[in-house]
Amino acid sequence: MAIIEIENLTKTYRVYQKREGLVAAIRGLWHREYRDVYAVRGINLTVEQGEFVAFLGPNGAGKTTTLKLLSGVIYPTSGTARVMGFVPWERHNEYRRRFALVMGQKNQLWWDLPAQESYRLHQQIYRIPPEDFQRRLDELSELLRVRELLGRPVRELSLGERMKMELIAALLHAPDVLFLDEPTIGLDVVAQHNIQEFLKFYQRERRITILLTSHYMQDVEALCKRVVVINDGVIQFDGSLDEIVDSFSGYRVVRLHLAEGQSAEGLARLAEVESIELPRVTLRCPRGEVARVLARVLEDYRIVDLSVEDPPLEETIARLYENARGENRQSLAAATEA
Repeated sequence: MAIIEIENLTKTYRVYQKREGLVAAIRGLWHREYRDVYAVRGINLTVEQGEFVAFLGPNGAGKTTTLKLLSGVIYPTSGTARVMGFVPWERHNEYRRRFALVMGQKNQLWWDLPAQESYRLHQQIYRIPPEDFQRRLDELSELLRVRELLGRPVRELSLGERMKMELIAALLHAPDVLFLDEPTIGLDVVAQHNIQEFLKFYQRERRITILLTSHYMQDVEALCKRVVVINDGVIQFDGSLDEIVDSFSGYRVVRLHLAEGQSAEGLARLAEVESIELPRVTLRCPRGEVARVLARVLEDYRIVDLSVEDPPLEETIARLYENARGENRQSLAAATEA
C-alpha cells in the first residue's frame, strides 16, 4: 500500500536580481528584476508502507525542499502530494501526530534544559498517555544507551549524544512516517554506526516508513535497499543500489595478492593498474572483461588470494550526478531553443 504519493510536485521561489553598482542599485528601487528558481520540478514518487528509502542528491538538488513539502512546512507552487491519505500543507492535527521530521542541522530540544524536560513538553503536545510515554522513553533511551544522560542539559552533550536525543524526541509519539534529513552529519564513525544500527533495528521492528537524505554513502549502504536520486529538482533515478552500480559503474576492482617472488610485470597489458604495493596489486577492469582478465591472471601468475569488488558507492553516485547534470543542461538548452 502506498503511504507517500507525489504527483507533479513543483516548488519555485521568486528571487530578486540585484545588479552591481550604485546606479543599478538606485534603479532597482523602482524597476526590480526577478527570476524564478526551481527547487523542485514536477517530481513523481510513490513510497510503499514500511519502506526505507534513500533520497540522494548534491547540495541544492531539492532533497530538503521535498521533505519540507511532505512535512507541511512549506507550500508547493503546483502539484499534489498525499502522505497516509493527508495533504501535508493542510496541516491537519491528525497528520502531524503521525509523522516526524529530524533535521541534522536543526535542534528541536531546549538547549539549556535536560532532554527529559523537552520530552515532557512533547508528551503534552502529542497528547501521549503517561503509561505509553514512559514505556517508549524507557525503550528508546535503553536502545540508544543514553538513559544516564536524560537529566543533563542538552548543551553539555556531544553531537552524537544530541542526535540520539533528537531521535528519541521524534519517536516518542510513535510516528508511522519518519523523515530524516542528514541525521549523521558531522558525527564520527562510531556515532554514525550507532545511529545506523538503531535505525535499522527500529525500522525492522516497527515497520515504519522512512525517507532518508544523507551525503554519507555508509548510511545508504547500511540502511536502504531503494534509492531515489534527485538533481536540479528532477528525479533522475529510482531503483535499487545494485541497479545504480550496474548502470553507472563501468568497471570492477580486482585485488590480487601475488605469491612470493612474483612480479607485477605484464599486468598493465591485461587491465588498468590502479596501484602496486607488492605483493598486492589492484586493477580496474571493464565489467564485461572481468572473466577474461581473471582467466589470464590465473594462467600467467601464481596467486595467493584475489577478490572482485564493485567500485566505492561514492564514486558511482558522483558519476550518476554528473550524468544527470549533463542531461538537465541538454534539456534546458533544447527548451530554450524551442
